[in-house]
Amino acid sequence: MTLLLTVLGAVLCSMAVTAEVMPQADFNAQGMAGKWYLIGFATNAQWFVHRKGSMKMGTAMFTANADGDLDISYASLTSGGSCWRMNSKAKATALPGRFTYKNENRGSENDMRVVEVKYDEYALAHTIKTEGGDTTVVNKLYGRGVDLSADLLEKFKQFSLDTGVLLENIAILPKNAECPAA
Repeated sequence: MTLLLTVLGAVLCSMAVTAEVMPQADFNAQGMAGKWYLIGFATNAQWFVHRKGSMKMGTAMFTANADGDLDISYASLTSGGSCWRMNSKAKATALPGRFTYKNENRGSENDMRVVEVKYDEYALAHTIKTEGGDTTVVNKLYGRGVDLSADLLEKFKQFSLDTGVLLENIAILPKNAECPAA
C-alpha cells in the first residue's frame, strides 16, 4: 500500500508540474518553418525504455500555414537503412505556441507547446500525450544544426527532469545520416 501511495504521489506531482508548462510568450509560427534536427528526446513513456538505445538523430520539417497551424514531417534513417517517417498536422490553439494533434497510427491526442525557441539555433518542445487513458510527457530538443552547446543540452536535461522525466529516460541522440527526400 505504501508503494502504491508513493507511486501515485509521484505521478500526481509530475502531472502538476507538466500542467504549468507554457509556450514562449512571443512565439512566431513562421519562425519555426524549415528544417530542424531532433537532437534530444525525453519521455516517461514505457516504450522508450526498450527503444532509446536504437534511436538516432533525425530531421523535422516544420511548415507554417496561413492560419498558424504547423505541418510537421519527421524522418530518421534506421540501422537497416530504411527511413522511418511520420507526419502530423498540428492545429494552432488560441495560445500562440500551443498546438494539438492526433497521431492516427497510435490514436494518441497530443498537446504540444513550444516552450523556448531561438529560431536560428534551437527549439524546446513539450508534449502531453494521452492514449487509452494513459498520459505521458515527451520533450524534444531541436537544433538548426546537428550540434548544440553543452549549456543547451544541460538546459534540456534539467527541463525534462523538471517535467517529471527520469534521468535515464533523457537521451541526446547520436548523429545519423539523413533520409533521402521523399
